[in-house]
Amino acid sequence: MTMLTRWFVGLGIALLLTSMSAALAADFPFERELQMDVKPMPGSKRVPMLEVLPDGRAIIDLWCKSGDGRAEVEDDTIKIRLGPMREEGCTPERLARDEELAPALEAVTEWRIEDDVLVLVGPTELRYVGSLH
Repeated sequence: MTMLTRWFVGLGIALLLTSMSAALAADFPFERELQMDVKPMPGSKRVPMLEVLPDGRAIIDLWCKSGDGRAEVEDDTIKIRLGPMREEGCTPERLARDEELAPALEAVTEWRIEDDVLVLVGPTELRYVGSLH
């Protein structure tokens, strides 16, 4: 192969990988209200929710607290940072669940889609499905 041919092959591979990377990030369920794939706690209808907007803003509802955060999605990686959260008068059990969920969300490093379920991968795997409301 000539030097010019190698350069064009290399450029083609780079463009292919870039478009695959963009396509993967495009598959992320932006602007969809997702609810955690769990049952509500006894005496409550609430389950944690997550919505990530294309600009990186994240709307986050934990078991008790709610607020905005930031989500950086690139390829199959994701980084979530929680912002200030509002407490909505909850039971100690729901507050305790928040204390587990908040650091688990901030520890996720990857995402994937499995059978229409968003799986956030970290030390604790979190699963979110499309909301019914």
